[in-house]
Amino acid sequence: MGTFLNKPKLSFWQILNMNVGFFGIQYSFGLQQSAVTPIYDFLGASPDQIPLLHLAGPVTGLLVQPIVGALSDKTWSPKFGRRKPFFLIGAILCSLALLAFPFSSSLWMAAGLLWILDAGNNTAMEPYRALIADKLDEAQQPLGFQMQSFFTGLGQVLANVSLFVFPLIFIGTTGALPTWVYASFFLGAVCSIGTILWSISKTKEIPPTEEELAKLRSEKRSVLGPLIEIFSAIKDMPKVMWQLALVYLFQWYALFCYWQNSSKSVALSVWNVTPSSNPEVYSEAVSWTGLVNGWYNVVTFLVAFALVGFAKKYSPKKVHAFCLIIAALGFLTFPHIENKNILFFAITGFGIGWASMMGIPYLMVVSNIPKERYGVYMGIINMMIVIPMILQTLTFGYILKNFLDNDPRQAITFAGVLLLIATVCTLLMTTKKQLSVTPKS
Repeated sequence: MGTFLNKPKLSFWQILNMNVGFFGIQYSFGLQQSAVTPIYDFLGASPDQIPLLHLAGPVTGLLVQPIVGALSDKTWSPKFGRRKPFFLIGAILCSLALLAFPFSSSLWMAAGLLWILDAGNNTAMEPYRALIADKLDEAQQPLGFQMQSFFTGLGQVLANVSLFVFPLIFIGTTGALPTWVYASFFLGAVCSIGTILWSISKTKEIPPTEEELAKLRSEKRSVLGPLIEIFSAIKDMPKVMWQLALVYLFQWYALFCYWQNSSKSVALSVWNVTPSSNPEVYSEAVSWTGLVNGWYNVVTFLVAFALVGFAKKYSPKKVHAFCLIIAALGFLTFPHIENKNILFFAITGFGIGWASMMGIPYLMVVSNIPKERYGVYMGIINMMIVIPMILQTLTFGYILKNFLDNDPRQAITFAGVLLLIATVCTLLMTTKKQLSVTPKS
């Protein structure tokens, strides 16, 4: 398609401005990973209820991202663009949910708001992946995707550091929750809408050609259109994407196990307490885990750009497999550490793995995706992320209770083993040996 030929080279700063909105989206995801489970704990959830209470994220991702992707592929507004309207709608939804979340007075109110928050995040995030493929040629795509990895690290660092710093500043409780929860979530609301508005104002999308506009206008629109497009795209999906789906099955199941259990694992291994046995000390463990999770995101934004060079030199597949091994070793070590300071060394491995997970897999498949279907295929890649998460939320409560003694430390060991399996699946993928450095026509 003509739109995507001869794309102008963008400067480093243009690519950075284009991706600033990813920072706000990832601040929100950082709160979901590190703050939502403790909020559920404060509201009285039992350990085996936690996976089901997190069902919102994967289900909304499964429904929203591919539909938004298909819609954005078929959208063009001379004033607002193709992908940008979806960024804005998602950011508004996300900000409203973040503002309301601390006022949760019950488990089910918190769970309901998580559904809205996830719907907003997913609406904003999927078109961001497609925007990179739209605007950047093959030579610049590694920088574009890893810029998103960089902002993932930066946004989640701020979210996790807020969980450590704000309890020291905002002491006591307001309503059913500690006061620091309000500060963290209100800051998230500002970041979400503010960064998206920055990117929208600084980024122009490539307009479609007259031929493409005529095709867009001639296509019949229907309510079922996006769903038909999704199923059609899955039917035509290249083999490498099916192989990536297998990698993601183990990889993302493992990550949900870690995020749901990290605070409780640290509380047991370092302080030997549970949320019910000593809520005050458990709150200290939550704050420390926030700092630890903040550190792995620091590692992510420190190594994100280095992985661009390694991917070009050694292939994205080898880089991702290596990073998965490092992350797995970190998870296998994590639950056995009794000194809270040594936790930072273990989680560094996951920081390296997370930097790869947020960018490198897209490089393994993007050259096999038809350019006019970037949006829907980026949404389908997200389906590969959320289906394992749905499986985890539905099955892991049973596994944790019946096979892992309801012990969050064993949950994280289990996650490490799954990452090793994901490594083997990555090495079995059939991808191009090297990234092309010239755009394909």
